[in-house]
Amino acid sequence: MRISLPVETKNSGEKLTPAAELETSPGTAGLGVAIEEHWLELADGRMRYLEAGSGPALILIHGLMGYSFSWRFTIPALAPHATVYAIDNLGAGLSTANEGMDCTARATADRVLEFADALGIKDFDLLGTSHGGGVAIMVASVCAETNDPRLRRLVLVAPVNPWSPHGKRLAPFLGSAFGSLLFRNTIERWRSLDYLWLRRLFGDGAKIPPDSLAGYRIPVQENHGFRHASHIIRNWTADLAELERALPKIRDYPTLVVWGTKDRAVDFHSAEPLRRNFRDARLVAFEGVGHLPYEEAREDFNRALIDFLTSSQFPVLSSQKTGFD
Repeated sequence: MRISLPVETKNSGEKLTPAAELETSPGTAGLGVAIEEHWLELADGRMRYLEAGSGPALILIHGLMGYSFSWRFTIPALAPHATVYAIDNLGAGLSTANEGMDCTARATADRVLEFADALGIKDFDLLGTSHGGGVAIMVASVCAETNDPRLRRLVLVAPVNPWSPHGKRLAPFLGSAFGSLLFRNTIERWRSLDYLWLRRLFGDGAKIPPDSLAGYRIPVQENHGFRHASHIIRNWTADLAELERALPKIRDYPTLVVWGTKDRAVDFHSAEPLRRNFRDARLVAFEGVGHLPYEEAREDFNRALIDFLTSSQFPVLSSQKTGFD
């Protein structure tokens, strides 16, 4: 069934805005799932996040130009198996950010851990997609560096990585003053281009959900989404270099790597070298699917994710194995 999240209008006067019941999604065994919208004050801004379900904590990190809306088909399927937290990174979605906020992948990772601290989350699994996958890698690296035992397992969905050539030339151009101005005066203003950039993220354009165009336009209209994205892109080359340094540090985390073979944003051929970075990793590839398998192949994506999170073959990271206190 089609799922909508009736929580896309910011209410700055409340810390909690109750959301309506969602329709049943594949993988929820016919159960209705209630999603709550929350707001959290952090040092660098005000974070919006959605919470649903019960059980072990799972934090979802969206990609560039994405936000919690991206997980509208994933949250109901996962809720029977986990307490799901879908954040809008500061500056993205409907979360606000302070002027001059550090937008590097490492700083964003620190804010994910700040979020977990604020909610008192003692341990959690982490799912990140695209740029959010790079952030998830950095979260794991920070945890490894500081002997922080909270992170248990990783799910990386087409994450930015050093082996993918896509974006290595385009990102520095778009991050330049001229490239940023050109981008914001075309894509940001010309609504007629919305379908074209969204189409590139799907292997099959016929599988674009009918609510996608309107949903992904909301942060652009209400929160200067493209401006925040341009700040991220300026750090792209440096972030990739830091990700390359981080990857050897996180090889012990049990990891699920998910990719669409028709991904035009992050090269599918980088999936296998990324998988080999980990001692215990599974690669799930969806034939003919693009950069957003959680939308384009959502039933198969949900099944693979639930199987990983509930499988005894992928136990949580042992504190003795990593030397955590």
